[in-house]
Amino acid sequence: MSAAGSAAGERLHVVSLPLRTRFRGITVREVALVEHDGGWGEWSPFVEYDAATSAPWLACAREAAAGAWPAPVRDAVPVNVTVPACDPARATQIVAAGGCSTAKVKVAERGQTLADDLARVEAVRAALDALGPCGRVRVDANGAWDVDEAVRAIALLDRAAGGLEYVEQPVASVEDLARVRRRVDVPVAADESIRRAADPYRVRDLEAADVAVLKVQPLGGVAACLRIAEDIGLPVVVSSAVESSVGIAAGVALAAALPELPYACGLATVQMLAADVLVDPMLPVDGLLRVPASGSLVPDRSLLARNAAAPDRVAWWAERLAAVEDL
Repeated sequence: MSAAGSAAGERLHVVSLPLRTRFRGITVREVALVEHDGGWGEWSPFVEYDAATSAPWLACAREAAAGAWPAPVRDAVPVNVTVPACDPARATQIVAAGGCSTAKVKVAERGQTLADDLARVEAVRAALDALGPCGRVRVDANGAWDVDEAVRAIALLDRAAGGLEYVEQPVASVEDLARVRRRVDVPVAADESIRRAADPYRVRDLEAADVAVLKVQPLGGVAACLRIAEDIGLPVVVSSAVESSVGIAAGVALAAALPELPYACGLATVQMLAADVLVDPMLPVDGLLRVPASGSLVPDRSLLARNAAAPDRVAWWAERLAAVEDL
């Protein structure tokens, strides 16, 4: 179902997309698509986020709907397959079906143990080796460890992976991130420390990371991310927030516009969805996502109808939009 947006001529289409595997504690990804003057953008802050946190996500959606992305400097973006905190057998299946030579593995899930993480990473390593040489493994702890836990876990996971490409957000604070970085040999990537911080440049100032993970919606759009990337002076990995293909296109636009792109990006997450809004979803081929032409990704009306959220959820998103605008 759709609702009128707050901007003149804007329409909000809310869809409910099932996930193939539980991720971040959810089995359904609910997103709102912004339609304006023939352009489309995605506004999909997670439902627990407040209005202030959700505001940059809306700016990103409206930037996309306005067709305001910069010209790309490459026509394809290398991507990784994302492995949720699942059992080893499922992890093997995900890597085998993902078609990517790099895998990002979720670790430190609440209710699981380090032994669970090690088994999952070992399974991913074996699955990548079965696909061919040069497979890379990175892990993401979402800030769940303390410093000592991180140092111990990283050493063991590095061994299980046959060498980690990097560890993403092992601890929560920027200060602790800097402490971990000085105690481990594995490169450290900052995600939440950049996207949730009042001052993302503290990561640079404290020399807390080797890699910056940028997510285009939480940081306010492609142009905003390009400014951060230039200012922070670190290699960038563009990652997703488990969006539909419309949202992923914004991440691809950012990755395509970066002057350098030394790492595979975390933008293959449409693989995690059991439904999408495009007839031809943003799925990788040979580990690459093609960069779409500006304005070429238009949701299919029948898919919007098929995956439409319930009327009460549409009303909830309309109220949420009003709360953001009230800021």
